[in-house]
Amino acid sequence: MAKYLIIIAGPTGVGKTDLSIGIAKHFGAEILSCDSRQFYKELGVGVAKPTAEQMKEVKHHFIDNVSVTERYSIWQYENDAIKLLDEYFKIHDYAVMCGGSGLYIDAVCNGIDLMPDPDPVIRQEVIDLYNEKGIEALRFELQRIDPEYYAQVDLKNPQRIMRGIEMTRQTGKPFSQFRTNTKQKRPFETIKILINTDRNILYDRINRRVDIMLERGLVEEARNLLKYRDMTALRTIGYLELFDYFDGKTSLEEAVELIKRNSRRYARRQITWFHRNNDYIECEPDVSVLMTQINKRINVLQTNNN
Repeated sequence: MAKYLIIIAGPTGVGKTDLSIGIAKHFGAEILSCDSRQFYKELGVGVAKPTAEQMKEVKHHFIDNVSVTERYSIWQYENDAIKLLDEYFKIHDYAVMCGGSGLYIDAVCNGIDLMPDPDPVIRQEVIDLYNEKGIEALRFELQRIDPEYYAQVDLKNPQRIMRGIEMTRQTGKPFSQFRTNTKQKRPFETIKILINTDRNILYDRINRRVDIMLERGLVEEARNLLKYRDMTALRTIGYLELFDYFDGKTSLEEAVELIKRNSRRYARRQITWFHRNNDYIECEPDVSVLMTQINKRINVLQTNNN
C-alpha cells in the first residue's frame, strides 16, 4: 500500500498549524514541522510554536529538537526527517508536514542535490565577510570548508566563491557535492497543499498575530535571548527588531510596526517561492476545502498506481 506525506505549506500567519492538526487527526497521522525556527528550544512565542495543548492533540516532530548554540543544517534535517519517515511508514500510511520553509520541504521531497535558493541571512553573512576582509578571506574559508570546489573555481571571481561558501554553510554539505542535480526517489507519495488567502486578510492576520505575541510575552522572551543574538537562529523577524529597541535605536512602538511590516514582506516572499512550484494545490484556509482537495489527490495517485 502506498504511503502519503501530506504537506501543509504557506506564508506566515495564514493558519497552517490548526489546519495541519485537523488533517492529522482525520488521518490518524503525526506532524513533522518544517519551520526552520521552531527547531530551536530557546525560541517560543516569537516563532509561533504550537501550544502545549495543540501538541497534546497530535504528536509533533522537529520542534525543540536542537539548541540555538548548534548549527542545524538543511542537510541534517533531510537526513533526520527521512530516517524518521522510514520507520514511521512501517506502521502508518499517512504523515503530515507543516510549515513555511520551502527549502526544507524540498529537501525532504527531492533531496538537496537539487540546488536550493540561497538563504538571505547566510548570503548577507558571506557578503559582510567579503566587504570587511576581502577576497583572500573568502578563498581561505572556501578552501577550509570545500577543498574540492576550491580546486575547481575561478579564484578571481568573488561571486562564485561566495556561492560555494553560502551553499556549504546553508546545507552543511560541500557545494561540490551538489553538482549531480539529481532528484531523489522517495518511497512515499507527496501531496503538496499551499494555504493562501486574500492579501488583505493575510496581512490583517499577521498584524493581529504580532499583537498576540506581544501579549504572550514576546518582549521579555527577546530580552532573555539577547545573549544569543549573534547566533544565526536569532537573525529572525520579531527578535531583530526588538534587539534594536533594546539598543535604543528605535522605540517599542516603532519596533512593533517593523515586526509587522517585515512579517508581511516575508509572507510575500514565501508566496512567491511556493508559486514557482506547480506541484502545489492552492487552497483557502478552510479544513473542509482542504480535505476535499487531499482526497481528490489521493484518488488520482491511487488510480495512477493501479
